Amino acid sequence: MEVGFLGLGIMGKAMAVNLLRHGYGVTVWNRTLSKCQELVQQGASVGETPAAVINKCKYTIAMLSDPSAALSVVFDKDGVLEQICDGKGYIDMSTVDAETSSKISEAITKKGGYFLEAPVSGSKKPAEDGQLVILAAGEKVLYDEMVPAFDVLGKKSFFLGEVGNGAKLKLVVNMIMGSMMNALSEGLCLADRSGLSQQTLLDVLDLGAIANPMFKLKGPAMIKGSYPPAFPLKHQQKDMRLALALGDENAVSMPIAAASNEAFKKARSLGLGDLDFSAVFEAVKSAKDSDSA
Repeated sequence: MEVGFLGLGIMGKAMAVNLLRHGYGVTVWNRTLSKCQELVQQGASVGETPAAVINKCKYTIAMLSDPSAALSVVFDKDGVLEQICDGKGYIDMSTVDAETSSKISEAITKKGGYFLEAPVSGSKKPAEDGQLVILAAGEKVLYDEMVPAFDVLGKKSFFLGEVGNGAKLKLVVNMIMGSMMNALSEGLCLADRSGLSQQTLLDVLDLGAIANPMFKLKGPAMIKGSYPPAFPLKHQQKDMRLALALGDENAVSMPIAAASNEAFKKARSLGLGDLDFSAVFEAVKSAKDSDSA
């Protein structure tokens, strides 16, 4: 099976490598083409433009940074729309808002192609291990055809119905995740200021009802001030913003998410946007330092 892959960031690269390892033919494109070379060494081909990838492959996956990038790859010169046609499928696995996803879907289907949104829950390590959770919506026929590839990329895939549902569920998931990370950051800070061991706090949390893999994985590194980017903070803040906009659309009050978004914005202003989203801990500590000054 030949698959195109657009976007070789932290997630896209790991996902494309998994497809190669499982015997898929993969043609890759990235805005910075030099990033394709490592995958060429593992057997991938390179498309010079998104249109070239679409022309070559029946199925093309996109994993892009934000709504602007997702729209650009489809609508700009040498983009997806120039070559999408009857019988070709486009699977956008980026995290975007429902409006962006619907706009792309409409353009693809007008050209005769078929479309699936399929954002993922999981960051760098699950992407490398093929343990993502895939939240798909759109053309059911395309979903069924992509299930074997999804089984390579993830541990579970869900089909959620009409386009937009995948985008919405992903934003809800990431909103909860970002809010939890802020709560953990405040808890670690409070423990430290109260003369308690932060590691003991993590040990206690891991033995109780709110034990979860994120706290267990991120907590020890946060204590050390280490934030290698598995999921960049700037992308988490983007998802918080989009989730809050979804809340506005549906008249849902989200004060916890709103406060968490402010903490991520503060972290970005401190120059932490390219670090892991757990670096919001530094913004929380900074705020507490200001309060006690």
